[in-house]
Amino acid sequence: MPRFGRDRMVSLLLPVLVAVVVSALVLLAIGENPLSVFGLMLTEGFGGTRRIAATLSAATPLVFTSVATALCFRAGVFNVGADGAFVLGGLAAVTVGFGLPASLGLLLLPLAIVAAAVVGLVWMWIPGWLLARRGVDEVVSTLMLNFVAAGIAGTLVNGPLLSAASGNNVTPPIHAAAALPRLMPPSTLHAGFLIALAVLLAYAVWSRRTPAGFEGGLVGLNPRFARAVGISVPRAIILAMVLSGLVAGIGGAAHGLGQLQRFSDGFSAGYGFTGLAIALLARNNPWGLLAGSVLFGALASAGTTIQLFTAIPLDLVDVIAGTIMIVAVIDARRLLPRQRGAS
Repeated sequence: MPRFGRDRMVSLLLPVLVAVVVSALVLLAIGENPLSVFGLMLTEGFGGTRRIAATLSAATPLVFTSVATALCFRAGVFNVGADGAFVLGGLAAVTVGFGLPASLGLLLLPLAIVAAAVVGLVWMWIPGWLLARRGVDEVVSTLMLNFVAAGIAGTLVNGPLLSAASGNNVTPPIHAAAALPRLMPPSTLHAGFLIALAVLLAYAVWSRRTPAGFEGGLVGLNPRFARAVGISVPRAIILAMVLSGLVAGIGGAAHGLGQLQRFSDGFSAGYGFTGLAIALLARNNPWGLLAGSVLFGALASAGTTIQLFTAIPLDLVDVIAGTIMIVAVIDARRLLPRQRGAS
């Protein structure tokens, strides 16, 4: 195997192997058989059509947030704000989904998705502009904007958007015409998964086959050289950020219109931060993003089922996921070699 391929395989598999070892030690410490537990998790995650559907359903928001994060990583921008764009995009889509008249029929669903995309795009333009034109650190700005997004969503869903029939913290349900159809009923897998695959394919084509994608990758590798050959580094950074917001916003729309069909507090179960870990783990590779999303989706799906029917706590899933994230982040410096002063 060539050195590049071998190094990539190690970077992909090492975090998972370390997580398995750490989790096995935890299980041994509490008197459980690691092989039995891991076998049960595999069965619950992939053992049959119903379980696979549940895994893919849990993986759907992660595909969106991992692609959103990878778009920025390729340009050397450490964006941790996909969660905020995901939340506000979902809120925008759901608001359109119940706020516009149901008589719009088939127009309602695309209008809701477009609204989410626009809101996510504008939201991520803010830290993109601040970084490219004012040199504001994107980690700080995007992290803080996550809190702002959560505050905006919480205020609206407990104020003007609050459902009069459902109590606290939720909006009214969307109209049936705005709902994404289920793919494998009675499972929760919905057409948002197909949209996620389309977004992933578009990312693969954009990053490898378009001038803008090439320029973004070059800025991430060497901004000085990119500037020297005439590439506008600020423009590439802003483009990466707004595309990231667009994808995260559509992801929020898919979650709100397909999975929940309304908006509530706790809309995102940390999907943006899990997507960040997946992007680091996959080194921005489209196939790696899909595999990582399915892996974390299986952990979430299997962990919930195991907790219901065994004495094994759900915390074990947090141990596995957290260990994968930590080991993936340790090597993050290689992913973002860009020097500051991009403007």
